[in-house]
Amino acid sequence: MSKWPDDDVILFDGVCIFCSRWVRFVAKRDTGKRFRFTPIQSDYGARLARTFGIDPADPDTNAVVHGGEVFMKSDAALTVLSQLPGWRWVRVLFAVPKPLRDFVYSLVARNRYRIFGKYDACFVPDADLRARVIE
Repeated sequence: MSKWPDDDVILFDGVCIFCSRWVRFVAKRDTGKRFRFTPIQSDYGARLARTFGIDPADPDTNAVVHGGEVFMKSDAALTVLSQLPGWRWVRVLFAVPKPLRDFVYSLVARNRYRIFGKYDACFVPDADLRARVIE
């Protein structure tokens, strides 16, 4: 698997309301401000996506670079959550077979716009979160 020079970067779909709420959820609980965020619609995000085989025009997953490795789908979500204070317990969910976890993840991902909606443009974070966004 390819490496990426930056660490603890979360790639997300910036027009997806669910994905943007995920970013705010993580940012609020990431008291050490470990994670940074990049929308797939940005130049940096698109480059990151292409490096890891994600189509920036039709993303089907978020991703996180953590510990020099890229994690996608359910592995990405669980990796991020397991790094947040008070959420380390989610590591037990890695025991659920990956095909089952990714099936559920993909089901939500495919229907995210229909279920949660879509912004006309990338969401604009507040000033505190803005400092953690890489574009």
